[in-house]
Amino acid sequence: MTDTTFQARVEQHRAELLAYCYRMLGSVHEAEDLVQDTMLRAWNARERYDERKASIRTWLYRIATNVCLTALEGRARRPLPSGLGPPSTDPQTPLVPDFEVPWLGPFPDTRADPADLAVRRDSLRLALITAMQALPARQRAVWVLREVLEFSAAEVAEQLGTTVTSVNSALQRARTGLNGAEVAPSSDPAALRTVEAYVRAFEAADVGALVELLTEDAILEMPPVPLWYRGRDDCAAFLRRVFALRGEGWRMMPTAANGQPAVAAYTPDGRLHTLQVFTVAGGLIAHTAVFQSPTVFEAFDLPLTC
Repeated sequence: MTDTTFQARVEQHRAELLAYCYRMLGSVHEAEDLVQDTMLRAWNARERYDERKASIRTWLYRIATNVCLTALEGRARRPLPSGLGPPSTDPQTPLVPDFEVPWLGPFPDTRADPADLAVRRDSLRLALITAMQALPARQRAVWVLREVLEFSAAEVAEQLGTTVTSVNSALQRARTGLNGAEVAPSSDPAALRTVEAYVRAFEAADVGALVELLTEDAILEMPPVPLWYRGRDDCAAFLRRVFALRGEGWRMMPTAANGQPAVAAYTPDGRLHTLQVFTVAGGLIAHTAVFQSPTVFEAFDLPLTC
């Protein structure tokens, strides 16, 4: 295999490797660095690659898995605010960001391989990625490699340098740890209509209409601010505060993250404010993750003004 052919075959897997590293790390920017490290290691080892022993895809995932496991050594999990403590009940609590916490970030749907997104988009959902962060790193890797990427137990054992028995045991423990985290998709037309109604109400600063679109126990959280609210009343109180502080005339630009509907929110003076990612259940919004971070905006290629 020539160097040119090798490079072309490796590059075919970049997008799916990015999604894999994101599932492991919970950060697009870290995932990009780890994919680049994977590609560099593969290039340096190209003379030792033997396609009679493994496909180039399987070989790349072995390298990527080792890179991710090394990166995760001694790392704290990446949480969202709802995973750190009880909800706030005071809408006037100061909105002070905490940059010491390695917050979980969203994944832009535009960065995924279209074929991979169509088949496996539910495995990128925020609720699942958040739950995965609580798993030990090797269980995390086993679950993704087996359940999402559909490698055989023998292939995963080879990738991790362990036994099939150990892989099956780790997979069972991972399934138990993730029980209840795999929520239904929210990309269907009805869910999108719900989000469209939410956008219209937000742009009109109509808190009453917004509340009608929330589930009774809806969650609203705002990393890097370590605050979160639960329930229609507390969410409504916080939204009233937002409009009192920023005024009316917001504009929302639709996008998508983690296989879920999302919008970029612009303040009345046209400045990019947040990326909001929605989970819709039963025609109502059950969870809104509001990200306000330059690194998130950069990952989504969002214009800073509108």
